[in-house]
Amino acid sequence: MYLILTKVAKRIYSRISVLTWDIILILTLGHFVISWGLLSSIDGEKISNANIFWYFYATTATTVGYGDYSPSTEIGRLVTVLWIMPGGIALFTTIIAKVVQQITDKWRKRMRGYASYEALSEHIIILGWHGLKTRRMVEHIRGDENSKDTEIVLCAAEDIENPMPDQVNFVRSTALNTPDLLTRSGIKSALYIIALGHDDNETLSAALGAAAANPEAHMVAYFDQQSVADLLKAHCSHAECNVSLSIEMMVRSAQDPGSSRVQRQLLSTLEGPTQFSLRVPENAAAVNYGTLFSEFKEFHDATLFGVAQSALGDDLLLNAPSEYQVDPGTILYFMSSQRIESSEINWSELSSK
Repeated sequence: MYLILTKVAKRIYSRISVLTWDIILILTLGHFVISWGLLSSIDGEKISNANIFWYFYATTATTVGYGDYSPSTEIGRLVTVLWIMPGGIALFTTIIAKVVQQITDKWRKRMRGYASYEALSEHIIILGWHGLKTRRMVEHIRGDENSKDTEIVLCAAEDIENPMPDQVNFVRSTALNTPDLLTRSGIKSALYIIALGHDDNETLSAALGAAAANPEAHMVAYFDQQSVADLLKAHCSHAECNVSLSIEMMVRSAQDPGSSRVQRQLLSTLEGPTQFSLRVPENAAAVNYGTLFSEFKEFHDATLFGVAQSALGDDLLLNAPSEYQVDPGTILYFMSSQRIESSEINWSELSSK
């Protein structure tokens, strides 16, 4: 019996799936008009009145059946029982099934990674799925107050369903650099892109493809080998390449026990004060590093520890001298329990100190 019911359900589903909304609309209107015509041709049927019939038809087709209106003649009852009720109920269930099918298909499409997110803007794209690593990455993104509500699009080349449906949108294809995958991820309007393939070659190809599609977005890529990172920088100067520092970290932890926990907390948005940055407004006056250091500590309980003139260059200066002049456009790096926006600092007052 179960197999029979399953086969019947599949056959009904396949029949409904091929019906388009215009066909369903035509059938519904046709059944409505014929039903109205049949009752109107019967003498003495009050429900054939135009002000009543639509209501009678709707309550009958939806099986609500309030009973306040019903056929008053024998022929009217026969028409209702043999034509209006079966046809109306069949059409109503077809409409419900069609709606459910479309919702299910859309959900399955999103879960399988076939949906398109081209309409998104200022979102984050992660190229590559690495299980716990990627989950941790998403946790850190959500840990930043500024990115808590930002949409994330995860792109994968594996045959999987969305592994984090409550956290990210999902797109997949045969490779991380295919035009179709990048287009559906909304690459052209992304805020920044994180590339982390299963090896350096996959990361490089994904990063180059993304950079070609959106040369304006901030690109971050992780590599095991410095030579591959240099290759990306040669073709994509705005990319920020991270190379494994595991060896350096092991040596530093050996010479200065506990160093690893300092580095971990500085980079984590999930535990304690962490590292942030802001750019000095172009309309601000020049100010000494020492004055800024005192401002951050006294009024924001934050520690200023570095400055740079460019976002990706080698001009980073840590623990600058107190008299070092900080000009407009300079990037400030600081440690704080929360992000500080440039609008929260009185730059005009600082310049007079």
